[in-house]
Amino acid sequence: MEAAEAGALMTEPVLTVEPSAEIAEVAAAMRAQAINSIVVIDDDCRPIGILTSTDFVGVVADGDLDSTVGDHMTDGVVTTSPAASVEEVARLMVDHDISHVPVVENEEAVGLVSATDLTGHAAGTAVADAE
Repeated sequence: MEAAEAGALMTEPVLTVEPSAEIAEVAAAMRAQAINSIVVIDDDCRPIGILTSTDFVGVVADGDLDSTVGDHMTDGVVTTSPAASVEEVARLMVDHDISHVPVVENEEAVGLVSATDLTGHAAGTAVADAE
C-alpha cells in the first residue's frame, strides 16, 4: 500500500450546515446524497461540530425530529489537515472512537475522511471505484 495523505482520500466538497438547521431537513439532505455525516460550521465557515448517522439514532429514539442540528451535533470536532498521513488520520479515529474526520485548511472544512475511505485505501481501491 502506498503512502497517502488525507487530501488524497477525502470526500470533497464536504456538506456543511449551520447549527440552526432543522434536523429533519438535514436528514433528508444526507439521505439524498447518500452520506453518513455532515460538518457543522459557524458564521466564519469554521467547523464547530459534526452530525453523523449514529447521532440520528438518538434523535429518533428521543422523538426529537423538530429540533436543530445544534441540539444533537458532537461539538469539539476532531479535524485534520490535507497533508496528514493516512496513519495519522487512522490514529485520530482510533484514539477518539470516531469514524469521520473533517479535513480543514485555512480554518475551513475542505473535505472529510471516513473510515470507509481508509478501508478503500487499505484495500487498494478508491471508494468511488468500488461503487
